[in-house]
Amino acid sequence: MRPTIAILDYGSQYTQVIARRVRESRVYCEIFPHDVTPEDLEAQDVVGVILSGGPASVYDAGAPGIDKRIVEGRWPVLGICYGMHLMAHVLGGEVAPEGKREYGPATLSIEEHGALFEGLAPHERAWMSHGDSVQRLPPGFRAIAATERLPTAAMSDGAKRFGVQFHPEVAHTPRGIDVLRNFLYRVVGVTGDWTPAAFVEEAVAEIRAEIGEGHAICALSGGVDSAVAASLVAKAIGDRLTCVFIDTGLMRANEAAEVVATFGPKLRLVHVDASDRFLSRLAGVEDPERKRAIIGEEFIRVFEEEAGKIEVAGGAAHIVHGTIYPDVIESKSRDSKTSARIKTHHNVGGLPADMTLRNVEPLRRLFKDEVRRVGAELAIPEDILWRHPFPGPGLAVRVVGPIDREKLGVLRCADSIFLEELRAADWYRKVAQAFAVLTPVRSVGVQGDFRTYGYLVALRAVTTDDFMTADWARLPYDLLERVSSRIVNEVPSVNRVVYDVSSKPPATIEWE
Repeated sequence: MRPTIAILDYGSQYTQVIARRVRESRVYCEIFPHDVTPEDLEAQDVVGVILSGGPASVYDAGAPGIDKRIVEGRWPVLGICYGMHLMAHVLGGEVAPEGKREYGPATLSIEEHGALFEGLAPHERAWMSHGDSVQRLPPGFRAIAATERLPTAAMSDGAKRFGVQFHPEVAHTPRGIDVLRNFLYRVVGVTGDWTPAAFVEEAVAEIRAEIGEGHAICALSGGVDSAVAASLVAKAIGDRLTCVFIDTGLMRANEAAEVVATFGPKLRLVHVDASDRFLSRLAGVEDPERKRAIIGEEFIRVFEEEAGKIEVAGGAAHIVHGTIYPDVIESKSRDSKTSARIKTHHNVGGLPADMTLRNVEPLRRLFKDEVRRVGAELAIPEDILWRHPFPGPGLAVRVVGPIDREKLGVLRCADSIFLEELRAADWYRKVAQAFAVLTPVRSVGVQGDFRTYGYLVALRAVTTDDFMTADWARLPYDLLERVSSRIVNEVPSVNRVVYDVSSKPPATIEWE
């Protein structure tokens, strides 16, 4: 088991950003619910703890708390904003409202260098976002930094417990990453040795231990996540892995043929055309969560059937998924009790309870960019590594509302045109994800002197590092014009195209 930094989640919008910064420092971390116990942390080989920020006030009824034993000195602890308040509160200090919220940049005057602030200048810029502050320090603590408004902008017990009022994890705190690394390297004492090569070695050992001498099937979609997962498992168990590609009828244009051509020569691949059964079950279904549940269940049923066909005693007992860390976080699995569920990913919360196959998810600890780095370590070709993510439910969540073959055909044509033009303009690699959405809106148009009443297609392109947050891509106007012109001219039932300029949050990347 690898030494782990535990990030306790208090509902901050920045909790995942903290995890990203720790991982970028080549240190392994995981996000835990705030009510985790010391025994749970010890079982996970936790060597240091970071308490996230959060929207609550520690003195409010029902405010999320902490097992006091976690901050009593057993582990090095860094409390950030609410995390600092909570540590001060439970250790005997006083936290109170300031009367006016502070949000934005501030100048941090560092009163004590060494440890947390080693290498920083006497005055540094820092990002504040709080309405409370520590009014009285807990016994044994002292202030180590201040701002013009706050006499205690950071605190320390002089050994291994620290609190900071500002947010070191955000880009608006220029030296924030140095503060976090000082905590990791100087206070906790970990080394930055969590690399793609180290992950591959650990993952292969874990997969071998989990599957043993058994056989497994892999849910291969052709995307980077499932491709990397399949490659890892193949490295671990060799020809005891069979990859299964299910054509759900919800794929993009020519996708089934491309997946078979790409992966067929490299892996033991079974191609199953299950489009009729998927589309039959989805007929008339409007609610996106219901769509995901149906697709998740039907996937498993097909995989169970295929597992039984493998010519070994008892068939395959394990199924490999390309689940990654954002899937787990957004689905609010058992790993996260504080953050709200955004949507159920079909391979996390959408699986049936009575499935007979045991899940193997070798990537569930990784963010998307980490998956790509592991893929490069495994020598997976770049065109696969940089392929845009495609949701497991496929076009089912890009046709808003009920699905039928006609709507899927319209969307495939529009989506294909969009991606083709992005590649031609050298924009495909500049955006993290791009696709078309078929909306339920019909609008009046004029084409060839005739009145039309056609579909409205929305285009979506985003930039992001981790898919937990995203910004809409500023595509050139002439590129958007070409895409729009081609869609309304080449897809007869579409007469209007719009471009989605929403960021995540408040929107999600997908529409459903």
